[in-house]
Amino acid sequence: MKAMILAAGKGERMRPLTLETPKPLLQAGGKALIEHQIGKLAGAGFRELVINPSWLGDKLQTALGDGRQYGVHIHYSPEPEPLETAGGIRQALPWLTGDDDWFLVVNSDIWCDFDLGSLEPSVNDQAVLVLTDNPPQHPDGDFHLTATGRVTDSGDPRLTFSGISLLHRSLFEHLEPGYRKLAPLLREAMANDRVAGVHHRGEWQDIGTPERLASLDRQLRQDGGAPS
Repeated sequence: MKAMILAAGKGERMRPLTLETPKPLLQAGGKALIEHQIGKLAGAGFRELVINPSWLGDKLQTALGDGRQYGVHIHYSPEPEPLETAGGIRQALPWLTGDDDWFLVVNSDIWCDFDLGSLEPSVNDQAVLVLTDNPPQHPDGDFHLTATGRVTDSGDPRLTFSGISLLHRSLFEHLEPGYRKLAPLLREAMANDRVAGVHHRGEWQDIGTPERLASLDRQLRQDGGAPS
């Protein structure tokens, strides 16, 4: 199975740090955010990765190269203008699927101790979402997870989408190329009862501001390094 790391955002909430550095290359614990994700994916057995550079994308590609230094192969799906999550995945679909119609998608700007190799495709579904407890900056959450492991757009309590998911190509192959958000596609699939989910109760952080980046950097340095 292949994996995609979403890396096209401009990181506007991270300014001025992202004026000259793409957000995925911002460092915590002596390593770029996206390098942490590559390390976790490699450790989980993923060898074929797709990354969608956009803002300052040339710097991202120069820094990461073809991935051999991390024990993986990276294919780039450049976006001259950000296509949003679903649009970016739709563009990258030819490199994400082949023998396997499922692929893993991970945000480049999260810190999480979830085992990326533990997700399993769900028969007759189009998505398997990793949900987590709501952080202070997102108290209302995104979706509801039922006792039987189904994800719905209504119901309480609500959990936050972690930015980690297994997705099936059928969710995207009907889309025309261009700018598309993921949430409407997921809600449509939920309405058809085709989304499963798991509740991750471990560590998860959305590294969306300079303050959160600095906090993660302190945490990793106090822990004695940045584990992959």
